[in-house]
Amino acid sequence: MTSTALPDEVRGDATVPGGTLADAPQRRRRRTAAQQTMSAVRYVLLVIFAVLVLTPAYALLVTSFKTPSVYDQTTAWKFPRVWSVGGWQAAWGALAPALGRSLVMAVLAAIISAILGSLNGYVFAKWKFPGSHVIFVLFLFGMFIPYQAIMIPLSGMMLDIQQGAPWFAGIPTLVLCHVVYGIPICTLIFRNYYATAVPSEIVEASRVDGAAMISTYTKIVLPVSIPGFVVTLIWQFTSAWNDFLFALFLTNQNNGPVTFGLNALASGQNPNYPQIMAGVLIACLPTVVVYIALGKYFVSGLMSGSVK
Repeated sequence: MTSTALPDEVRGDATVPGGTLADAPQRRRRRTAAQQTMSAVRYVLLVIFAVLVLTPAYALLVTSFKTPSVYDQTTAWKFPRVWSVGGWQAAWGALAPALGRSLVMAVLAAIISAILGSLNGYVFAKWKFPGSHVIFVLFLFGMFIPYQAIMIPLSGMMLDIQQGAPWFAGIPTLVLCHVVYGIPICTLIFRNYYATAVPSEIVEASRVDGAAMISTYTKIVLPVSIPGFVVTLIWQFTSAWNDFLFALFLTNQNNGPVTFGLNALASGQNPNYPQIMAGVLIACLPTVVVYIALGKYFVSGLMSGSVK
């Protein structure tokens, strides 16, 4: 008699990639152990990185509650023996006017540049015209021009404007500069978003129905642009709030933003370290709040237009 070979799934010694079926539970245990080990390693690395990142914040916070008389670099990492809010009160009194000016500047610069970038991105993505690609590339060149390269001619131009319009000095000057410098990146973000997330068929259908360019934008494109606006608003708000170079060249301590005021607070022969540290924490608080409140929307907005 001839023996008939049984299928592999019936035979007890059936083979699978890497061994027999009998070895499968052991391999699964090994994979589970390896996965647990990798998870533990990742958590350990995350804890190490978190400690490294938060260590300066800890030093700032602890120092801000000390008094100048007891502050010493040898005890900078230790908790104060007597907690004092004098540094916070002094820092707030010195920075409060500049904080208000910075808030107005950052909000206006973010909103205006986001709106202009949205309009530009809509045109470049959905309304093709001769030379549109060349003009779009020229827009992008604006992102690669360093501030330092144009600071001297920019200062002269702004002084000429301020001679005829004194009210333009200070925050209005900074708003204009941040809007102009923010248009290229906002245009790029919105152009990529509209090119992938907004179907061209919808725009074509609105044209067939007789809708004009602005009507199509306001009634069809703008309502679905929230992810793009979240990204650009956060980006521009942070950029304008943290800028110091424009403030140094184009404003002074009386009409400048909080970064200028913070620089004045930290200058001097005998720096008040608790006051300086409190001022740093106060100055960075708005951007921290923005990222905590809108951070998840920032990431989702960046990914919204990545694929069709």
